[in-house]
Amino acid sequence: MRHEEPQRHLRSPVLRPANGAPSHGGPVNGDPVNGDPVNGKHSHGRHANGGHANGGAVHGGSGRDGHANGGPAGGPAVDTVTGLPGTGGAEVILCPTCSAPLSNGTHRPADGSDLPPGGTERLLAALSASESRFRAAFCDAGIGMALIDPEDRIIEVNPAFAALVGCGAGELVRTHIHDVIDPEGMPDRLFPELVGGGRERLRVEKQLRHREGRTVWSKVTISLIRDGKGNPLYTLAMVEDITEQRRLGDRLEYQALHDPLTRLPNRTFFFERLDAACLAVTGPVGGGPSTVEATSPPAADPVTVGAGTGDAATGDTAPPAVTTTDAAAAGVAAASTAAPDERRVGVCYLDLDGFAAINETLGHHIGDQLLIAVATRLRRGFSGHGTHLVARMGGDEFAVLVTDSRGSDQLTELAARILETLERPFDVAGHRLVVTASVGVVERSVHETTPTDLVKDADATLYWSKADGRARWTLYDPDRGAHQLTRQLLATALRPALERGEFTIEYQPLVGLADGAVHGAEALVRWRHPRYGTLSPDRFIPLAEESGAIVPLGKWVLEESCRQAQRWLTEFPGTETFVSVNLAARQIWDSDVVADVAQALESTGLPARLLQLEITESALLGPGGRPLQALQALADMGVRIAIDDFGTGYSNLAYLSRLPVHVLKLDGTFIEGFRDPAPAGRPELPGFGSRRSDADEQIVGAMVQLAHTLGLTVTAEGIESAAQAERLRLTGCDTAQGWYFARPGEAELVAAILRENRPVPDDARGPRRP
Repeated sequence: MRHEEPQRHLRSPVLRPANGAPSHGGPVNGDPVNGDPVNGKHSHGRHANGGHANGGAVHGGSGRDGHANGGPAGGPAVDTVTGLPGTGGAEVILCPTCSAPLSNGTHRPADGSDLPPGGTERLLAALSASESRFRAAFCDAGIGMALIDPEDRIIEVNPAFAALVGCGAGELVRTHIHDVIDPEGMPDRLFPELVGGGRERLRVEKQLRHREGRTVWSKVTISLIRDGKGNPLYTLAMVEDITEQRRLGDRLEYQALHDPLTRLPNRTFFFERLDAACLAVTGPVGGGPSTVEATSPPAADPVTVGAGTGDAATGDTAPPAVTTTDAAAAGVAAASTAAPDERRVGVCYLDLDGFAAINETLGHHIGDQLLIAVATRLRRGFSGHGTHLVARMGGDEFAVLVTDSRGSDQLTELAARILETLERPFDVAGHRLVVTASVGVVERSVHETTPTDLVKDADATLYWSKADGRARWTLYDPDRGAHQLTRQLLATALRPALERGEFTIEYQPLVGLADGAVHGAEALVRWRHPRYGTLSPDRFIPLAEESGAIVPLGKWVLEESCRQAQRWLTEFPGTETFVSVNLAARQIWDSDVVADVAQALESTGLPARLLQLEITESALLGPGGRPLQALQALADMGVRIAIDDFGTGYSNLAYLSRLPVHVLKLDGTFIEGFRDPAPAGRPELPGFGSRRSDADEQIVGAMVQLAHTLGLTVTAEGIESAAQAERLRLTGCDTAQGWYFARPGEAELVAAILRENRPVPDDARGPRRP
């Protein structure tokens, strides 16, 4: 392990033999200097002639800890050599700057001038003082420091380094550095570059092996010390204990990736694992538990998730610490058990049914404990598999991610087991609670989806389960998903479409069964969509009611219908043809419908008696009394009120005597039983069909009689044949509408009939519905 410091080269006075060959890296008097005997002694660790000079080795004497030449002492030492010409074999001190002998009188400073008197002594004193300062800094440093030789063996360590590993400083001398610093995860490329001089410095987070067996996380900075010629000489490792910082980081990372209430992985952790599962990787994800930082290029820095604490509510322990990099790698590794083109992923997205009621009735503290119990049961039952992840997505929503799915059957079986697991009662704070869940299931190839689309579809499927009755699982249906998407697109485009004038109104005549004359017309709105063509009301009216767009749309339909009725009145003053407009419940709740109607009548000049408003039973008889008050005000204005689809809602007959109602419109389901009579000469056999026909006829007759008794008129919808029209006429029904009389069409269709002042002709009735 080696590293270099580009700003400054640390040089030591160099021992040179008589021929001027360098002592470091080559033999002196035939013996190698570094680690081999010099004149029968070792240059590193021991030297022949010893005497201390201010804590550093001078004249070859032993330095601190018995090391010679200041190398092990950790600072620039004064080197000596014997056998120089003219010295008589005496030991000579070499200049640390230029390696020239200091005692032969020939040494000159760099500018070529003579040394002043006593210059050699002052230089030696300065060197001794410098080494003393270096020695004090080395020994008293608050961070660990280790000097390492080219064979990766420790030359010397300071007390702080020894304390990090629980050993004495002397015990670590000549110890291989890998026995102290775990080599696992060390980058293969960066260290050779450092040793070869191609890199200046290396920083790495590594685990130290403490004598007691525990792990000490440390930040290690490794630099390279060069000789006078700039060649690699020693490695200096500076080690800082970051165990507490690491633990704090682990705790913060754990909190960022786990739900604080249930200790399950949270939404962020879920998406990290899902992202990893969807990555198209074919090889294993490597990397050990270390962080590397180099001057060029910097390496990635994985983050560690610390171990959680025990769960006081459940007695369970949170999952062990895991790095986010390792967590993602685990998902990828699990997914890669299949061929890259065949990998699949699945999600079971679940929500507790009726959880809000528990919060509202028993309190949020009970709800929290229930969530903890649910999380514990899910974790114990479904998170033990290597490719399964149980996460809390928020609120009372959980998800089970399968990163190596074998198909939709596996996911639906998993969903069924989840429902079965949650069916068992929960004992929470003295309450025995029974909860159910709705589960949305999505499973597909990783190449056919993205994490965002997968979770979006799973969430949508979850609410399909709730809409279908709860306590069940539902598998994602692409056709239903496409329909849902279309609904969303239409809902979003409703208000802009109204501003662009994409809506139009068609009118269907209301025909008197007694005289065949047109008494009025129902206004039916259509959407001329630029992409989907003409849309009937059942395609967008429910969306408009959900989004609130029904209020401006209904107001526009009301004004346009009143304006058209006024045109009919102007052209045919003797007919007094009324217009019937549907009124949504939300128009009553979200707007001042009385004021809207008054404004429409005033702006168009239409008499109130020629406006009929249709409202369903469910809206009319809703809670709060507000619809009744509004309808009473409208009736007082002279507007006709009709109950639409009568017989399919509350059908509370007691209301009829108190409601401001003028017309009952029978639902088309009652009219379906009015079939053609059996052919002549072949008696109709008794059976279910005939019984239903007779029952429908009796029910319609009874409702007509009841309405007439209360002073109301009756309109039948969905007339498709002359036989139905005749049988309804015989029951006393007043008016009817349907394809038998005329299809919905432009206002000119009604005007043409009124213009001829005659019953609806056959050619105006349009094709009959098959």
